[in-house]
Amino acid sequence: MQIEIDDLSRPQVHALLEEHLANMHANTPADRVFALDLSRLRTPDITVWTAWESGELLGIGALRELDRTHGEIKSMRTPERARGRGAAKAVLARIIETARARGYERLSLETGTHPDFMPAQSLYRSFGFEPSGPFGSYEADPHSAFMALRLTL
Repeated sequence: MQIEIDDLSRPQVHALLEEHLANMHANTPADRVFALDLSRLRTPDITVWTAWESGELLGIGALRELDRTHGEIKSMRTPERARGRGAAKAVLARIIETARARGYERLSLETGTHPDFMPAQSLYRSFGFEPSGPFGSYEADPHSAFMALRLTL
């Protein structure tokens, strides 16, 4: 499996982001969906990685810099057909590694509370993320679960 920084130009990536947004809207009220579309991922404060194997897209994840010591995980997604192959773990490990290399002290994320989000929450917990309160411009909401990982001792 190869993990690379992505320029968001390939059709496979566009399709996966569309799948991601459609799933978010299917499980969360529209005004509570915080997933980013393609244009909002193409900003200087966001780095996007994709995982590939033999030309097949296995997953995507992004890291947004909130400030010099705090990052946010965005757009984590594995295509339905590629689940269980370790892509999400590999992409998340790369994001955490990059956050540490950048000197971030904290890595945060917002995910949903619908049962479909439980596998994602389990993945984050397996890496040491713990429930936290809202961060940045987020507000407490029954449709959002907030998690954070301290990167410094």
